[in-house]
Amino acid sequence: MEELHDVQLTEIKPLLTGQLRSYGLVRLFGYHGVWWFVIGQEHDVETPHGVLHVTMRGVAKGNRPTILTYHDIGLNHKSCFNSLFNYEDMQEVTQHFSVLHVDAPGQQDNAPPFPSGYKYPTMDELAEMLPCVLTQLQVKSVIGIGVGAGAYILTKLALNEPGLVEALVLINVDPCAKGWMDWAASKLSGWTSNLVDIIMSHHFSPDELTDNLEIIQTFRLHISQDIPQDNLGLFYTSYDSRTELQIERPIPGLNEHTVTTLSCPALLVVGDTSPAVDVVVECNSRLNPTKTTLLKMADCGGLPQVVQPGKLAEAFKYFVQGMGYMPTASMTRLVRSRTHSASSVGSAEGVRIRTTASAPPEGAITPKHTPILPMEVTA
Repeated sequence: MEELHDVQLTEIKPLLTGQLRSYGLVRLFGYHGVWWFVIGQEHDVETPHGVLHVTMRGVAKGNRPTILTYHDIGLNHKSCFNSLFNYEDMQEVTQHFSVLHVDAPGQQDNAPPFPSGYKYPTMDELAEMLPCVLTQLQVKSVIGIGVGAGAYILTKLALNEPGLVEALVLINVDPCAKGWMDWAASKLSGWTSNLVDIIMSHHFSPDELTDNLEIIQTFRLHISQDIPQDNLGLFYTSYDSRTELQIERPIPGLNEHTVTTLSCPALLVVGDTSPAVDVVVECNSRLNPTKTTLLKMADCGGLPQVVQPGKLAEAFKYFVQGMGYMPTASMTRLVRSRTHSASSVGSAEGVRIRTTASAPPEGAITPKHTPILPMEVTA
């Protein structure tokens, strides 16, 4: 995992007295031997459900949306997204969009432990905190990128405030409440496993836990040492107590105007060996197929934004190009190809969009006057 060193920290005057504390921060990131200086602006934003720590990179680019990220349990915005946003191919994206990283309460680096008796926000309340943050930072609209718990929270935001969310990239999203079998399994595992083991099994498949020892050791140390364990336990419990996302696939001619579902384009992403494969497929089945694309990344496990940042960066470029942004973006790693396969759910290499033979690729979103083509991604 990349290293992070705080080089300079300067407190500046709050933008809104009593509501927002801001800090100028120059960060030095290291990734695969390459280093970047990234200027970020950190804010502690007061909301009706408590203080939220966020980091803004760049400034709003005209009328373009801001990329809003939200991490999974056991992670924060650095450990979840640094590999992706510091990847060389993603630098072109950040030249076009500002980025707002959100840390769930108490999960950021050097977070103080919560006092005894602190009531952690529910998943619904965590989603309700975000419009306040966007208002105070003068962000008018967002493209959300969420992982796991963060994907659930951003989906809630899009359902509650559809005018704020232009599009969503949802990695390992689980739309389901915890079922009885899941509850029983967690109780049994809780008797034999500690919190770190439970969260590791949330991120990684059994094969990954035994085969990819370097990344497993890195994330195990991060989860066990970098986040106060009581804070982590509260966030985990909040996610573990989530309710089912009230979304349903619309049926043309029957309920497309009355059913509750996402109104924005959505890109669902999952690794082919991820523990989340089944729940992501379930989420895909509940969304509008004309606005939803499912990417199943081959040779990838539970953290595609960490393991395959290049492929995800290119897929993101295609996604936002379909919205009319970045029309001249360079595509160096992925290859578009015409295919009439009845099912291209995943292969030995790269990423494939789920398609059908009788219709355009599910959720394909393209600029006006551009023919809809299935996309095959190869390494």
